[in-house]
Amino acid sequence: MGLLQKSISQENYQNMAKRAVLLVNLGSPDSPNVPDVKKYLDEFLMDGRVIDAPYLLRAFLVKGIILNTRPKKSAEAYKSIWWEEGSPLIVLSERLQQKVSEYSELPVGMAMRYGNPSIEAGIKSLAEENSDLEELLLVPLYPHYAMSSYETVVEKAKDVLKKKFPKLKLKVKKHFFDNEDYLDILADSIKSGLPDEYDHLLFSYHGIPERHVRKSDITKGHCLGANDCCSSSSPAHEFCYRHQVFETTKSVVKRLGIPQEKHSSSFQSRLGRDPWLQPFTDMLINDFPAKGIKKLVVVCPAFVSDCLETIEEIGIEAREEFLKHGGEEFTLIPCLNENDSWAKLLATWGESEFKK
Repeated sequence: MGLLQKSISQENYQNMAKRAVLLVNLGSPDSPNVPDVKKYLDEFLMDGRVIDAPYLLRAFLVKGIILNTRPKKSAEAYKSIWWEEGSPLIVLSERLQQKVSEYSELPVGMAMRYGNPSIEAGIKSLAEENSDLEELLLVPLYPHYAMSSYETVVEKAKDVLKKKFPKLKLKVKKHFFDNEDYLDILADSIKSGLPDEYDHLLFSYHGIPERHVRKSDITKGHCLGANDCCSSSSPAHEFCYRHQVFETTKSVVKRLGIPQEKHSSSFQSRLGRDPWLQPFTDMLINDFPAKGIKKLVVVCPAFVSDCLETIEEIGIEAREEFLKHGGEEFTLIPCLNENDSWAKLLATWGESEFKK
């Protein structure tokens, strides 16, 4: 029996040595200085899954217009949240990766879709540290499916493997908005951040253009085709960001017993003049005090790590506007960040996905 256990143990060890996990988050500039911010925005906005215009038009918009004005303003925003250790998103992602590594029997790496460390650098590091590496599990750190977040990470990783690591097999962790363990952890995290007294809980999700929702609709007619499209059953929901974020809100408030009138969902961070998903976070927040909502709580479940969009856009800008419009108390609940239960769940996923 002892020899059998030893043999199985050795086999498991050898299999684990051939496998690794790569967590991928959004990314950040290398510094809050204008040149670094401009470089980061160039990579981010020139992604055809972020601004999905033809290349020449996209290049004109990004390089000819946006990069001539936006980097300076964005640099100021980054400076207002920058930590001594560096970018909050990078620091928090590294802390998460370290925790997941402690709980996992597999090697765990971290990369960013934009900026550093790149996906290529993340895979290269894992391959150098694990010479027998044969298979990689990609875990995009986005709970919901969107072409500008989850999809672009997956497609970039596939491209990198094809060009640089052709012998490496790739497995991809599915978006996890409906994973019961994740929802339990998210709900517990929100519960721990709720003050004893509050008037309203706002779920603020990152916005995307309406055309992205339609492009991801595999039925080519369900999404945004009717007022109840997100609540009526359809195979389109598998790739519908709008449906998935509303389901996240429903699942969390059900777990926490929050009544319908005490919560709502909205979308932040819009860019350009094309129609984006509504309602808009900034408009709702500015209108809340006049409706008697004086004590507001905001959570941003589209992000698993705090970043510019949560710390600055919501924690600073939205807070100031809410108070200016007559609000009294504003609470921003942190993202999961390096939450212990979240790290353990990621470690579990890393091992369970390879058994499928």
